[in-house]
Parts: sequence; C-alpha cells; structure tokens
Amino acid sequence: MAFRIRIGKNPTFNGIPQFVLKKTSSLIIGDDFRLNSGGRFNVIGRNQRSVIHVGDGASVVIGSNVGMSSVAIFCTDSITFGNGIRVGGNTVFYDTDFHSLDSAERCALPERTDQVKHAPITVGNEVFIGAHSTILKGVSIGERAIIGAGSVVSKDVPAGEIWAGNPARFIRSAI
Repeated sequence: MAFRIRIGKNPTFNGIPQFVLKKTSSLIIGDDFRLNSGGRFNVIGRNQRSVIHVGDGASVVIGSNVGMSSVAIFCTDSITFGNGIRVGGNTVFYDTDFHSLDSAERCALPERTDQVKHAPITVGNEVFIGAHSTILKGVSIGERAIIGAGSVVSKDVPAGEIWAGNPARFIRSAI
C-alpha cells in the first residue's frame, strides 16, 4: 500500500512547510486547515519551518478548522487532532522517544532502535495549545483543554482543564 494524503476544502499554507511521508503512511487533513510556516508568518520567534513527518505504517489525522503555526509533528504510530484546535508557534508533537533509554542500545553501532518506545497522541476538539509547548508520546488532551505556553505535556490532560509548566500540571478549570 502506498502512502495516502487527503486534504479537505479551503486549506491555507503560509510559507513552505515540509511534509515527509513514508511508503505506508497516511496524512488526512480536514476542511479549513491553516498552517503558518517560518519566520515571515510566525513573528513570535524561533522561526522554524513547519514539519510533518509520518513514518511507515503511521497515521496523522487533523480535523477541520484547525490552525497551527511553525509546528513539528513527528509520528511513528498515530497522532489525531480533533476539530477547532489552535496550536501556538513552535509547538512540537512527538509520539516516540526517538532513541532507546538503554545506553548500550543507544550507543551501539548501528544504534539499536527496536526497543524505542512510542504511543499514540490524541488532541480533542477545541483545544488551545500555547506557543513553545512539547506534547509527548501516549498523551491524550481532552476537549476544550488549554495548555499554557512552554509546557511539557507527558501525561493525560482531562477535558476542560488548564495545564501548564514543565512537567505540565493542573492549574484550574477552563470553564
């Protein structure tokens, strides 16, 4: 099976993002998607280009009415975004550890990657994620949750709550 890409109606791409899809990967984007990429379209600093990397057998699904700015999405399993989401500049989503935590495996030549941990990420509808945040493997962010700028999210965030910090922790109800 070859990779598949499906983009809904009315997408807006400001700047030039980088898409990397492997042979059996899937990228599905809903209607009214907006993606800013690079310094000209992301004036808040750290002017990275948006990158969406989807590995073999992996899937990224982005709902409708989603806006992102200079994001990095690196997917080896699955990352799913609901509808009505806003993602601040320079936020990253990693569903993998990239390297083994075992030093012998990490330092081997070639590096052993068969034990690298990965787990799906899910972001619910109407979530707001502040700039410069990091969303890690296995995390589920509930509907209408808010993630404060610069947060490192390593565990599930319930719906309707505000979380912030490193590591991110409960601040208060968002409602």
